[in-house]
Amino acid sequence: MPMTDQMPRPLTGLRVLDFSTTIAGPHCGRLLADMGADVIKIESPEGDLMRSRPVQRKGAGTMYGQLNAGKRSIVLDLKRPEAIDAVKKLVKDVDIVLENYRPGVMKRLGLDYPELARINPRLIYGAISGYGQTGPGAGRPAYAPVIHAATGYDMAHLGYQQGRERPDNCGIFVADYASGAYALGAILAALHQRHVTGRGQMVDVSMFESLVGMLLGEVNRAQFDYEMPARPMYGPIEAKDGYVMLATASERTFQDMATAAGRRDWLTDPRFEKYADRRMNWGLLIDELEEWSKTLSVREVVAALEKHGVPCSPYVTVTEALQDPQVTHRGSLCTIEDSAGAFKSPAPPFRFSASPLQSGPRVASLGEHTESVLREAGFSPAEITALTTGATK
Repeated sequence: MPMTDQMPRPLTGLRVLDFSTTIAGPHCGRLLADMGADVIKIESPEGDLMRSRPVQRKGAGTMYGQLNAGKRSIVLDLKRPEAIDAVKKLVKDVDIVLENYRPGVMKRLGLDYPELARINPRLIYGAISGYGQTGPGAGRPAYAPVIHAATGYDMAHLGYQQGRERPDNCGIFVADYASGAYALGAILAALHQRHVTGRGQMVDVSMFESLVGMLLGEVNRAQFDYEMPARPMYGPIEAKDGYVMLATASERTFQDMATAAGRRDWLTDPRFEKYADRRMNWGLLIDELEEWSKTLSVREVVAALEKHGVPCSPYVTVTEALQDPQVTHRGSLCTIEDSAGAFKSPAPPFRFSASPLQSGPRVASLGEHTESVLREAGFSPAEITALTTGATK
């Protein structure tokens, strides 16, 4: 179906109060904004801590910008009773509240789901936390690296690295992005149900459970007496000038790999013919495969594998990946503007056939929309002055 100008963005008309900070919640909120929701980010007078994280350009942080482009920013000091009252007034006219505080924080503020649902029964309240809102572990503090360790994710990854005992350092926050994406899906499901029933509800998203759900093989092997081979089925093969990753996840791709390497004899070799035997002897297969691949350059290995339809890729840097022509074709990067200028940011990884998406294009300065949002909600000039005195406007 061709793109038309008749349909608005999918979430146009929805309003969101986004209390979330750092990565998981803001990522969810950014996707809501990209799809057309009016996302109002509530920040403390100090601002979201991501505002101070690199890359910094004239006081503007691009990581903050990537996570919060397209949102409006208001400053409310939630330590003040007047600010809590203001939130409750704003909640009357919003569809979604998003927060990722530790369980109990919003209740202490008087802004938990039961309180806000009393004001707005149609409210969808999305809460992302480390371990979920209930249970003996609910109150544990958590950031993504802690969740990686607590779920077994890090040890599972280590199990695929031969000869290593020390877990990897962490700089890529998988648990944050996974839970933010799960939160988006669950919130949209709750919105659909609200269309049917007229009732809102709370969406409780656990980072722990989000990451456990990604450990497909590990969760299943943990329940049964299953012997793991000494070497994994997915890893690099060596070429003359580097490494190539390939994935032979089906019988067809294994056969195609054997053809590319000139080793059709593997197809009847009792060590490799059947999946189970191949799995147990994967190290031997890779050793024999590298007798071929080490005679070629990375480019030649990739060309030979791709000629026979084997999924593979050279190892590239992020800089190189962003220069892939596919990125330009898909519009995978969008331009975001902040107070320091423009930079590129990942666009949503999905497209609609008849509805546009728009990322940003601007990143709001801290508290840029405080007065306008409060005016829209019916606050008087005197009330706005009382709320913003001493805070960024």
